[in-house]
Amino acid sequence: MKTVKPLTPTQVNKAKSKANNYSLFDGDGLFLYITTKGSKLWRMKISLDGKYIQLSFGKYPDVSLEYAREKRREVRTLVAQGLDPRKVWEEREQAEKAKTENTFEKVARDWHQNTLSEWKDITATRTLSRMEQDIFPTLGNIPIAEIKPRQIIGLLKKIEARAATTAGKVKRDIVRIFNFATQREIVTPNHPATCLNGVLNRRTEGHYSTIQSEELPEFLKELDKINMFAGTRIAINLMMLLFMRTNELIGAKWSEIDLEKGVWIIPWQRMKMGSRKINPVQVDHLIDLPKQAIALLTELKTLSGHREHLFPSWKNPRSHMSNGAILMALKRMGYHGRMTGHGFRALAASTLGELGYRREVIERQLAHKEKNKILAAYHRAPFRKERKALLQGWADYIDSIRHRNMLRLVKAA
Repeated sequence: MKTVKPLTPTQVNKAKSKANNYSLFDGDGLFLYITTKGSKLWRMKISLDGKYIQLSFGKYPDVSLEYAREKRREVRTLVAQGLDPRKVWEEREQAEKAKTENTFEKVARDWHQNTLSEWKDITATRTLSRMEQDIFPTLGNIPIAEIKPRQIIGLLKKIEARAATTAGKVKRDIVRIFNFATQREIVTPNHPATCLNGVLNRRTEGHYSTIQSEELPEFLKELDKINMFAGTRIAINLMMLLFMRTNELIGAKWSEIDLEKGVWIIPWQRMKMGSRKINPVQVDHLIDLPKQAIALLTELKTLSGHREHLFPSWKNPRSHMSNGAILMALKRMGYHGRMTGHGFRALAASTLGELGYRREVIERQLAHKEKNKILAAYHRAPFRKERKALLQGWADYIDSIRHRNMLRLVKAA
């Protein structure tokens, strides 16, 4: 068998076109094909499954002699493993294409759609809303395989400064989205979301910042004087009057409210205990609205009555305002770290106790899950008359503080 002498860079560089196409061989199937027009093309002939096939590596000088030889070594290795180089390269090209096409938002929406069957409708809506408001503006357009840990950490710390609870939920979403991407081989198992432990400050579950009853006059004074969007002001006042959970307020729909009857019925599916396993009784939460709340909702209807939600997101017509809007308003009032949306529940519970209202009635209005089974059965009785009196009494109490604040202002003037 004739031995082929390897080509030199000078031979490759000086090769000229001739009357006919011809080839210069480098050995082991690699050759330079020179056309009559002077093009120099790297090619390789191999035997695969008993048939000869020809591979193309590119055009000289774009592809150097050294690189063509690297491709030859790769082909020989693949063939020795019983693999077709063409299929391997096609799969590799598709994988690289997938990396650029699979942006974080695309993968996240695929994950969300894939997980719908595991969620209640309200959970699916809140999760998508959280991603659209807190994640997509920063990470949405970046290919998920190119996202760096510092980008995720920076996003989480920014959210934490505004709303620690939301940051924890966003972190959980991001980890699950990356795990979903790993299962589909879009990212490697060593993805950036694996190093997020300890990124957020530790929180003690169940304890929320709240002001004390003696601080309520000053809080109302600040709330009434600060300039803020009317919808946000109404949201804060309603949360204070009705002391419902933040998500139950911001996710509320006009279909739940009957202003003529003065009744707000929160479907059990939207409640914290809206799980068939945790809440097999599946009882909706009824609120008899005090006159002050009816006045606020009547005003709000002029702002958002044409929308599905009481407090719509102005960025996404299908969603509602974020918890961050309330927290940001409290921060602007000077209550960052001192008051939260959930804090209104603690404030109302403690103050109503001081005012002499029965614990059972307060707990039922708070829609708390009762650990004591006997009390839990007892609490199924709605206490409606007492709860209605409690809410109206609480609203009147807040009005009386506002009235005293007003008198002080008049005297000071």
